[in-house]
Amino acid sequence: SGEFNSSQIVVMLGENGTGKTTFIQMLSEHFNPPQESNNRMTVSYKPQKISPRSEHTVKTMLFTKINDSMNNSQFQTDIVKPLQLEEIFDQNVKNLSGGELQRVALALCLGKTADVYLLDEPSAYLDSEQRINSARVIKRFIFHSKKTAFIVEHDFIMATYLADKIIVFGGTPSIKTRAESPQSIINGVNMFLKQMQISFRRDSKNYRPRINKHGSVKDIEQKRAGNYFFTED
Repeated sequence: SGEFNSSQIVVMLGENGTGKTTFIQMLSEHFNPPQESNNRMTVSYKPQKISPRSEHTVKTMLFTKINDSMNNSQFQTDIVKPLQLEEIFDQNVKNLSGGELQRVALALCLGKTADVYLLDEPSAYLDSEQRINSARVIKRFIFHSKKTAFIVEHDFIMATYLADKIIVFGGTPSIKTRAESPQSIINGVNMFLKQMQISFRRDSKNYRPRINKHGSVKDIEQKRAGNYFFTED
C-alpha cells in the first residue's frame, strides 16, 4: 500500500517480466472506473508499444487530438520545442522512426488534461540527448501542473533523475512477483540494486554514475555498507 501526491513522479523499477507494465495498465483501469462512479479520476496513458494509425502529418494530428494544448504558448515552450517536434511537423505519422514516434506520443500524453499521467518506457528509441530532454520535459510538466505521474523506465539514470518515489518490483520474473510499497529514492534504488547485485559509484572527475566491477574493492565496500548507489569519493 502507499499514497501519492501532486507534483510527484513515482517510478517503477524491476527486471523484465516482474509486472511493471501490467501494474501500470491496472492503474489505468483503476483510475478510470465506470461512468457512474463518484471516484472517477482522469488519466492520460502512454503505452509501451505505440502503433501509428494516423494517415495525417504530425502537425495535423497534434492539433486535432490536443488542440487546446497546442494553442497554449506555455505548452509550446515547455514541450513542443524541447522535444523538437516542429522539425517533424510535416512528416506523415506512419512514416516516423521509433524515436520520432516516441516524442510525438509523449507530447500527446502530456497534452491531454488529466489528474494522473501513466508513462510506460518514455525513453525507448531515444538517443542520449533526447532522453535528457524528455526527462526534463516530464519533470517540469508534472511539477508545474501539480499532477501525478507513474512511470515505467528501464534507463536507470533517467529513472533516478525523474523519481520522487520508487516502487521496486521483485520475485521470479513471469512466475511469482511482488511490488513493494513506495520508497524514497535512496531506499528504492538501494533495494533495486541489491536485488540485481550491482553497485554504482559517482565518478570523481565528472560526477557521472559508474557501475563498479563485480567483486572489486569498491563494490564489496559499498555492498557491505548497504550503499549500492552513489557513495561520494
